[in-house]
Amino acid sequence: MKPDLLAIAPPQFDVDVALTYATSANLTGRPIYRNAECWLHREAAEKLAAAAALARPHGLGLRILDALRPVEAQWTLWNSKPDPEFLADPRRGSPHSRGVAVDLTLLDRSGRELDMGTAFDAFTPRSHHGSTEVSIEAQHNRLLLMGLMTAAGWDFYRNEWWHYQLFDARRYPLISDSDLSRPMT
Repeated sequence: MKPDLLAIAPPQFDVDVALTYATSANLTGRPIYRNAECWLHREAAEKLAAAAALARPHGLGLRILDALRPVEAQWTLWNSKPDPEFLADPRRGSPHSRGVAVDLTLLDRSGRELDMGTAFDAFTPRSHHGSTEVSIEAQHNRLLLMGLMTAAGWDFYRNEWWHYQLFDARRYPLISDSDLSRPMT
C-alpha cells in the first residue's frame, strides 16, 4: 500500500525546511536520510498548514527540523543513542516513521529562531515542555509554539519542546526508505 504522503516545501507550504538529519549536524555526526526531502502524511500536512496559518498573524513562522523519518533512519538514531526518554524504540515504531510527527521551532519576522532554552535534540530534562530551568522567554516561546500546534490539532510529547504528532499515531503504517522510492503526490 502506497503511503498517503505530501512533500512539505514552499510555496505549497508556508514553512522553512531545515532537516537536521539530512546533515551531519545531528547526534550521529552524519546524514541519516537516503532521501533528504521533507514528507508528511496528508492529514499531518493539513494540520501543519493550519499551524503555519495561525502563526502568520503573530509575525511568526515555522521551521521544520524533522518530519517523516523512515524506519531505517529511526534504527540509525536508536543505534547511536538508545534513549527511550527521547527516541522511540524502532521495534515499536516512531510517529515520525509513520509520517505523522514533526519536529519544529518558531521563527521571528527576520527568520531567526526564537529562544527555546535548549537546542533541538538536546536530550536533557531542560528539553521537557514544563522545564522551569530555562529562561522565562524560552518558557514563553515554548508555550506559544504549543498553543499554535495544539490549536491546529496536534498532540505534543512532554519530553521534547520541539515534537508534535497526530493523535492516535499508531493507526498509521510504518514507512521505510523503499516506500519513498515510489512516486508520491
